[in-house]
Amino acid sequence: MILASATPIGLFLSVLAALAYALPVLLDQRISHAASRNWVAVGWLLHAAVLGLGLFGEPAYFGFAPALSVTAWLVAAGYAIESQIFPQLQTRWALCGLGAVAVLLALVFPGSPMPTTASMWLPVHLAFGVASYGLFGTAVVHAWFMTRAENRIRLAEDPHTGLPLLTLERLTFRFVGVGFTLLSITLLIGLLFGDALYGHAQAFRWNHKMVFSVLAWVTFATLLVGRATLGWRGRRAVKVLYTGSAFLLLAYVGSRFVMEVVLGRTP
Repeated sequence: MILASATPIGLFLSVLAALAYALPVLLDQRISHAASRNWVAVGWLLHAAVLGLGLFGEPAYFGFAPALSVTAWLVAAGYAIESQIFPQLQTRWALCGLGAVAVLLALVFPGSPMPTTASMWLPVHLAFGVASYGLFGTAVVHAWFMTRAENRIRLAEDPHTGLPLLTLERLTFRFVGVGFTLLSITLLIGLLFGDALYGHAQAFRWNHKMVFSVLAWVTFATLLVGRATLGWRGRRAVKVLYTGSAFLLLAYVGSRFVMEVVLGRTP
């Protein structure tokens, strides 16, 4: 819990980051567009500092909530880059709320110390895995906007997405493709170098995390092959994307949540 690992500076930065994220939502129309964007940037930078303290501190901590926190930070980073290319994107308020909740959740549930037998390269391995989480999370956000735009078009309403439907679809599957590549690298590294990364006691084994990870990989591979060879689009493709993302969420976040919160045990 919070008192187990939070340092005063970590607690201070976490609260500041959550406030910076929340201010644009709470003030809404009372501040300018430029001011709200600046507050989001401040929150994102403070969020990065909090993550750095947790992942590279002595000892380094990780768990389901920090994994979600890193994912939220990466999704926000993706939005920041995309908004420079596509200013029409309208996801800032949702991402602000997600960022604030993720920072506070990681403060309350900081996870457990990484094993002392683990390799110094373990944080890099985890970074690849969580980066794939972030990319698939961004793909899910785009898929949701794509579905909403498609439904509005069917009803002859103004889509209000800010981006054409085909552009949203193309962006969605670009994120899926890159996320699949990173997920493949993560699984391959864990399979080949598990002993070196985690120590012999924590090396590769067929547990819930591995089973759900492989199910996610197979689902995303099926999605990409189906899109390339069978032309999968629209609702069918989105359903497969949601299924794969659910498997991936259960693989690490779900299993660690059960261990840390439900069972109260250190993995």
